[in-house]
Amino acid sequence: MEFNLFMDDIVQSARNEISQAGYDELKTTEEVRTALEKEGTTLVMVNSTCGCAGGVARPAAASAIHYDKRPDQLVTVFAGQDREATELARQYFEGYQPSSPSFALLKDGKIQKMVERHEIEGHSPVEVVNKLQELFDEYCDEL
Repeated sequence: MEFNLFMDDIVQSARNEISQAGYDELKTTEEVRTALEKEGTTLVMVNSTCGCAGGVARPAAASAIHYDKRPDQLVTVFAGQDREATELARQYFEGYQPSSPSFALLKDGKIQKMVERHEIEGHSPVEVVNKLQELFDEYCDEL
């Protein structure tokens, strides 16, 4: 029981951190479908409880969006927690293996590029911010 309470706290903290950064949580398949099929650009952060999510991916997600160009919409799914929502989101990431944490940039519901776990784990938040902002430069409009 104590372990479950501990994990609930970690999960809730991870959810709060990305939500406070400005990302909308997608917990159901209906929310995923609605969000990912919108016109425009969408950044999907696939959240998780691993150390590289907390130490690199979430800080990078929060920092990267303070830029001249950014996606029209910022959303997140939580791998291992909201399983059906995450599974459906991953169906939009055609050509990429499941990876968490990760970032997917979609345009008009179609995957453009991903920043996968291997590009996050072992890297600094600044390096991941740079990768995300390169995608923003390529696919997003100036604010």
